[in-house]
Amino acid sequence: MDLGLKGKVALVSGASKGLGFAVARALAAEGASVSISSRDQRAIEDAAKRIERETGSRAIAMAVDVRDKAAIERWVAHSAATLGGIDLRMTNSGGPPAGDAISFDDAAWQDAADLLLFSAIRLIRATVPHMERRGGGAILVSTSASVKEPVPNLGLSTVLRASVSALSKTLAIELAPKRIRVNQIIPGRIDTDRLRYLDEANAKKAGITPDEVKAKVVSTIPMGRYGNPDEFGRVGAFLLSEAASYMTGATVQVDGGQIRSVL
Repeated sequence: MDLGLKGKVALVSGASKGLGFAVARALAAEGASVSISSRDQRAIEDAAKRIERETGSRAIAMAVDVRDKAAIERWVAHSAATLGGIDLRMTNSGGPPAGDAISFDDAAWQDAADLLLFSAIRLIRATVPHMERRGGGAILVSTSASVKEPVPNLGLSTVLRASVSALSKTLAIELAPKRIRVNQIIPGRIDTDRLRYLDEANAKKAGITPDEVKAKVVSTIPMGRYGNPDEFGRVGAFLLSEAASYMTGATVQVDGGQIRSVL
């Protein structure tokens, strides 16, 4: 199936590794040009070179802290000028520290809000005018299984990603008349550096080993394993593609069946 991504321009944040990189590489493999960002200049440049080498598509890189509004605006403007416009956007970032909600002070809450909620608002707000000039586009918002059911020891993430989920649904309604689709993707236990950090944090709290934590979690996943980033990346590329042209406001789980809620 042709996903209709050839010639499209996609921006993906948090893409030096993990889930963001997987989506950017999947888009590039289908013929899209990609502009990727992360806070680490060397890491994001290396990621762009790897994408170009593995896919043959154009990839450019820029160091961006998504908590910085001005940096976001510079990245978007540079990407549009360099690649000729913007069609697709994935919002993505690292996660805040693990811990119980009540254990964090106001500064930690504000930093988490800037990282998760305000970054998504700013990334999308800066990108939409470019999509309008192209006659439409697609946005993919990456959240978490915690928007379906709270995740223990992830107080900051659980509360703020629920707000991001509400933002995604709201924008799907508001932007549909502009021919801009907005969908949400939920990763389950995908084997990334972030997941390994969380397994270690939960192991320390429980007084067990990370391998024991992983074994307990895997026992709750019907498919019996952690996912790999490429499995997530391919679903992300589909949701951003013309193959999903009648999908907006949707929430898609890539979790091996772990989330048990009916909706």
